[in-house]
Amino acid sequence: MIYAAGVAHEHDTERPPQDRLGGLALAALALIWGSAWSLTKYGLAYVEPYTFAAVRSVLSVACLFILVLILRRPLRPVALGLTTIIGLLQTSGFVALTMWSLYHSGAGRTSVLTYTMPFWLLLLAWIVLGERLHRWQWLAVILALCGLVLVIQPWQLNGIAASLTAVAGGFVWATSAIVAKVLHRHHRVDDLSLTAWQMLLGTPVLIFIAVLTYTGPPEWTAGLVGVLAFNVVLANGVAWALWLFALRTLSAAGAGLGTLAVPVVGVLTAWVQLGERPGAVEGAGMALIIAALALLSTREIIVTRLRQRSQ
Repeated sequence: MIYAAGVAHEHDTERPPQDRLGGLALAALALIWGSAWSLTKYGLAYVEPYTFAAVRSVLSVACLFILVLILRRPLRPVALGLTTIIGLLQTSGFVALTMWSLYHSGAGRTSVLTYTMPFWLLLLAWIVLGERLHRWQWLAVILALCGLVLVIQPWQLNGIAASLTAVAGGFVWATSAIVAKVLHRHHRVDDLSLTAWQMLLGTPVLIFIAVLTYTGPPEWTAGLVGVLAFNVVLANGVAWALWLFALRTLSAAGAGLGTLAVPVVGVLTAWVQLGERPGAVEGAGMALIIAALALLSTREIIVTRLRQRSQ
């Protein structure tokens, strides 16, 4: 399903690597990012959220630039202005918003609300990139909005701020994806180098927030070290490179929709690892959001198959 979420390239049966590799990248992302929510939530019991975010980002930047040098990828930044915007959105804004939400809310809820990103990406791609929205996509957006209301439950003020912050994080992430698509349209850029530079440019903001909110040192345990290592190497290093690769090889909508499995993995791992069991209303809202994502992915599958048969 994840592979089919991307828009097929011409002569796909003759040269499948690009969109299929993009699909494999999204499959790996689902496992890494889906598991990261509950693991990070566990780690936040031993460290302040923005201290964790800053340390994770600094270590991730160091690892990424070492990898850039080892693999002899281009070290010089391309389109520094656009790269800075991506860093401020994808690293500074997205991480700051989702970390606050994760600290004050459940891992499963935060993952589902953050992954409303594909719907914001659809709307932004329609407005900015001219990617047309079809009837099924509009129906999916309506379903997702209904699901949002049930998950956020605006009639209950308790916890609403954390929910809205998670949704804002999804919107900021979608915005960074649009900027990345614009960058790729006008410049040839190495995905690993772009990931390293945008994270480097966005990390100072997280350090500044960490300094402002600092009240005490972390409680260094084996569990916290393990969570930090997982985040640095996989969730904050490899995964962002995979995301940018998928974003370059697939359409903006296809790449966004391909993240369908991430909130599913996030909810399941939070249930198993943290004992977070959503209530009836919240669970129904999560189901609507995931169903909307599935509806969009189904449409992409049908479109891809029809295009393949017509070639």
